Formats: sequence, C-alpha cells, structure tokens
Amino acid sequence: MSLTNIFEEDAGALKVDDDNLTGLAKLAKRAKLLEKELDELESVTKERKDQLRKLLEQTIPEALAELGMSSFKMEDGSAIDVKAFYSASIPAARKAEAYEWLREHGYDDIIKNTVSVRFGRGEDELSARLINLLMQEGYPVQQAEKIEPMTLKAWVKEQVERGNEFPSELFGAYIGQKATIKS
Repeated sequence: MSLTNIFEEDAGALKVDDDNLTGLAKLAKRAKLLEKELDELESVTKERKDQLRKLLEQTIPEALAELGMSSFKMEDGSAIDVKAFYSASIPAARKAEAYEWLREHGYDDIIKNTVSVRFGRGEDELSARLINLLMQEGYPVQQAEKIEPMTLKAWVKEQVERGNEFPSELFGAYIGQKATIKS
C-alpha cells in the first residue's frame, strides 16, 4: 500500500464531528506518529546514501585499483566502470582569498560580477541611469560576486586534466574515482 493510500484511508476513517474531540485527538496522534516515521525514514535514507557513496567512491574503486582494473563485467551482464569525477565548493570563510587567487593567476573570467540597485515605487526614470551616476547621487549600489557551482567544478576538472597546479583546499576541490554500475 502506498503512503498516499494510507493518508487517504486515515482521513476517511477518522472523520471529525463538532462533538467528537476524540476523533480529533486520534488524528493528531496519527499525524505525530507519521511525522516520527518520516523522520526515521529520512534518517535511514541519509545513512543508506552515505553507504552507497562510500561504496561507489571508495570501496569499489580501491578494490578495482588493487586488481589493476578500471572496469569489470559481472555474470548478469552488469558492468562496473571507474572514472574520475570532480567536485568543488569554496568555503565561505575563504571566498575572498580564492577570488584573489583566481584574479592573480588569470582565471577571473569564471567569476560572475553582478551590480544591482534597488528603487522604490515611481523611481523608474532613476533606474535607467548608469551605476556611476547613481553612486555620484548617493543611491545605494550593491555588488555581488559569484562563481556558479558547475562552472567551478568544470574549472577544477580543466586544471587537473591540464596538469595545472592550484590550491585545491582553497577551492574545496575533491578529486576522486567513482564507480558506475550499468545493467
């Protein structure tokens, strides 16, 4: 029985009349029970995802490496291939340092620079002016710099594959092997 069917069954079985506070209490108890079950399921799901990640990113690649293999075909026709994968996420505390490093080494083209100004109602004409004019007139200008996560990941991959050195810890770079199993 699906979770949706269980909810529909619960709702139908426990109709609440104005005079029936017992029915309402039963509904509330059932809701609390379901919340607890969902929390437990989410916890188990998180744990299983961590176990799967460890198997695919550590255990299987290491086992194949020990055997001097990068792929393996199983009796059922499934194939296991180990390929490099890349991940990166600049720690918030080191963002300025990472951006400065990119600028100093000529990689600042991956930094997206957004400048925005907020205006109130009826200030459409003012919003058309250039940023320097706005600053001269005292309007607040907000500037935000950002590197899109997929852009950073692609940049890390490119640097690694070209053999370029970069401070990987500064960019939260993680380079590993990952097994994929295809049926």
